[in-house]
Amino acid sequence: MLSTNIRLIISLATLISPILHILSDLLEVSKGGFSPSQLWINYVAFLAIPFWIIGLYAIQLPRSGWMSLTGAIAYGASFIFFAGTTLYALVSQAVDYSTLLEELGSIYTFHGGLMIIGGLLFGASVIRVQVLPRWTGWLLIFGVSLNLLFRLLAFPDLTQIIGSTIRNFAFIGMGIAILRTRKSVQYPM
Repeated sequence: MLSTNIRLIISLATLISPILHILSDLLEVSKGGFSPSQLWINYVAFLAIPFWIIGLYAIQLPRSGWMSLTGAIAYGASFIFFAGTTLYALVSQAVDYSTLLEELGSIYTFHGGLMIIGGLLFGASVIRVQVLPRWTGWLLIFGVSLNLLFRLLAFPDLTQIIGSTIRNFAFIGMGIAILRTRKSVQYPM
């Protein structure tokens, strides 16, 4: 049984973390690059993602299946890496996203691909199982698809913020939906 209190924690984390990520992106854009305070906000936002994405998977049980779990694990794992890159940027004093991407190269690209695959799978599962609002699944798929498109078309690195903002709004929508249901979920044994 997923208690009301656990659902509340998952929903609040699913709201706060994406809002912090959006704030971090706004600070990055306004300053024209990284700053220590912006990177710390980003780190806190990224650090929570693996936990609440697994929580979102759990909220969809027993309907969710392999697609939801695989998507949640892939998405969460990519953000374990991205949290590390934020610490790397702090230590190395990287000035902006382009510099960080240049320094980390293909390992960063690999984890970006993992995030896209995870987001596509998780978004598709949200649409399929219909526990969370379907539009949030579509928005997540749209956001990660934009991230992929911008990378493939070699758009400026700062455009990645558009895709991440859309993804963040998808998760905020999921968090709000959980808050609105406020019910305990029981699982078959």
